[in-house]
Amino acid sequence: MSSETSRTSKRAPEQRVTRQRLAVGRALDELNDFVSTQELFRLLRERGERISLATAYRVLQSMADENLVDVLRGGDGEALYRRCAVEHHHHHLVCRECGKAVEVEAPAVESWAAALGAKYGFTEVAHTVEVFGLCPECSARKG
Repeated sequence: MSSETSRTSKRAPEQRVTRQRLAVGRALDELNDFVSTQELFRLLRERGERISLATAYRVLQSMADENLVDVLRGGDGEALYRRCAVEHHHHHLVCRECGKAVEVEAPAVESWAAALGAKYGFTEVAHTVEVFGLCPECSARKG
């Protein structure tokens, strides 16, 4: 499974706070796992929120640009979003069955990326690492 987390070191300018942006933020605050824009849009509509799918995409992209959410690309390439509890650089261990995600720090990965960049003369090295597997609950269900 290929994935990518979107993180930048520079913060984008803050966007205007709208009713739709607040609704998206509230919904993300209540979710523990990554969610697609389509899933979030469906959830918002079920709650009676008046928001278009295009607006949901724009709001999520602006929140990603501002590092307010993490973005993970699943095996199908679809962007998945989640409000993360950790505000510094981190990685995710993601269940490929249910989508449960655990935020993890990986100092060995950080050292490896820095050393690799230095070895080849690269500066401002950035990286994305997501690890996929089965969570304990999904493993137990598979028997």
